[in-house]
Amino acid sequence: MVSEAPPFWWTKADWRAYALWPVSWVYGRIAGMRMDRARRASAPVPLICVGNFTVGGAGKTPTAIALARAAKAKGLKPGFLSRGYGGSLDVTTVVDPHHHRARDVGDEPLLLAREALTVVCRRRVEGARKLAAEGADIIIMDDGFQSARLAFDFALLVVDSGRGIGNGHLVPSGPVRAPIGDQLRHATALLKIGSGSAADPLVRRAARAGKPVYAAETIRVDEGQLAGVKVLAWAGIADPEKFFRTVRETGAMIEETRSFPDHHHFSDDEIADLLDRAATQGYTLVTTSKDLVRLEPGHGRAGELAAKSKVIEIDVRFDDPSVPGKVIDRTLAAARTRKLREAKAITP
Repeated sequence: MVSEAPPFWWTKADWRAYALWPVSWVYGRIAGMRMDRARRASAPVPLICVGNFTVGGAGKTPTAIALARAAKAKGLKPGFLSRGYGGSLDVTTVVDPHHHRARDVGDEPLLLAREALTVVCRRRVEGARKLAAEGADIIIMDDGFQSARLAFDFALLVVDSGRGIGNGHLVPSGPVRAPIGDQLRHATALLKIGSGSAADPLVRRAARAGKPVYAAETIRVDEGQLAGVKVLAWAGIADPEKFFRTVRETGAMIEETRSFPDHHHFSDDEIADLLDRAATQGYTLVTTSKDLVRLEPGHGRAGELAAKSKVIEIDVRFDDPSVPGKVIDRTLAAARTRKLREAKAITP
């Protein structure tokens, strides 16, 4: 899978998208067949998959955290399952946010582990079994909708209202991971995040397919301490411009920005440039929590950059506050049905 989406994916399709269309056609056929023909293993406990239609971020991680909080409110012990993109470990690992580094387990698992039990495993079936063995009674899988070999009890697909599905083309012509029809057929519900209109055609298509469509928005967790402050905003995420808009909403005055690829591990020179530029111009450094966890202690001036950067935390707030709890309830009910069906299948 492509790790960094080229800019032309997010604009009206042009000659580059059409030139790559034959490759995209083949890619789409294979991706669709894999989704339809996948032999999915039964999860040991109820499982929610939080995915998206496209390459790049759409708000999956804060959505997964919101669902975990709803599960805990019901007395459950949620566990996050991640492939650990950007990490180097090949073994099933329970993430310790005080011990592991992003280079080991990936940046998003470190954020998830602050909230609940988190396991990183390239083979998600094994990861699910590990979570169950560790006491999780509901699993929230971050990504993997198109490829995981696990049966979902609930598949929630997240779409950003500002970017939607970009030019609508499949990889490599565009950001779409598999044919939209195939994805909707396997989805349980869709979550639109934000108030933009780019996702509206997809929302209407999902509604016509009989899929529930929920709405939410991202909210800042800050106390207005950046209002009127001159800042240098830096981010290595799928959509840095979205973060920069969030910074402006705090009232901060963005004087300069630095954008890096998603999941980027910063070099000593890059770290020094950020620190020296901010010091020379008198700017306050601002970044995301996902970027901050990739600053490894002992790596040059990484600790200094971490200490001097203010973080804007983001949460997802559902328009209907009862939705996360309803998703948990539907997941539990679907899992019970699945287990009964499996029991009948093996009864002689």
